[in-house]
Amino acid sequence: MASAAVTTPAKTRTAPRARTAAWVWALPPVAVLGLVFLYPLALVVQQSFRRDTGGTSAQAYADLFASTAFREALGTTVWLAVGSTAGCLVLGFGLALVIAFVPFPGGKAVTKFIDVFLSFPSFLITLALLFVYGSVGMANGLWTDATGAAEGPFRFLGTPWGVLLAEVTYFTPFVMRPLLAAFSGIETAQLEAASSLGARPARIVRQVILPEVLPAIAAGGSLVLVLCLNEFGIVLFTGAKGVTTLPMLVYGKAILESDYPGACAVAVVNVLISVGLYSLYRVVSRRAGA
Repeated sequence: MASAAVTTPAKTRTAPRARTAAWVWALPPVAVLGLVFLYPLALVVQQSFRRDTGGTSAQAYADLFASTAFREALGTTVWLAVGSTAGCLVLGFGLALVIAFVPFPGGKAVTKFIDVFLSFPSFLITLALLFVYGSVGMANGLWTDATGAAEGPFRFLGTPWGVLLAEVTYFTPFVMRPLLAAFSGIETAQLEAASSLGARPARIVRQVILPEVLPAIAAGGSLVLVLCLNEFGIVLFTGAKGVTTLPMLVYGKAILESDYPGACAVAVVNVLISVGLYSLYRVVSRRAGA
């Protein structure tokens, strides 16, 4: 009893000190975050409410929402992001399933290559596709050599489908990486038990593997969706005419039109959409227990 009476005040004194130390250690990263990210973001928001003639006004947002170009860019951005995410989920799940459960020579090398692929810039993948499917690329060159035609038939890289192909090619590893990590945690005993009970591979995937990796699919899919909403390099390097996304609209208003309040307004809308999707993902995943 005496020892408990002696140690209790010491514990009460240690707790506030621990909380104070935690705040002290948290200040440097918070200060860096505020200086590098929050302050420039605040300047963008402030600029979006400034008028060229001086003063504060929401005219940039009024003009933006009334603009047909903005509505078209928003629709293009959404359908490209949703289409790319769907393609990445289907292709990434299939490839990750093969790498994780189908033994073949070089499987570990492929897994390491996926890790390296994640560090590649997006424009590099787009340039590779241009070398293969561009107007003067390898595919068109082989076609003209074989048929003697003046031009090849592969012209889709300059269309929205070319942008979709480039985004699926680049972002699929972002889905595969969390899936491979989730597949490594599945016990092989479950698969062997299901197989011994007569379940076919498709049923094992649907009823055993898929429920185990749903959180990884949601995480990879949400990441790809947000990245596609903000992708700029792929759309720019494909040179797709008539494909204007929200990041491209920011570039056009800022660089080509010198409309900085309008560009900042588009950027703010883009940020709000991304943050809203991330918040929705957090709420859904928390309620689902993921």
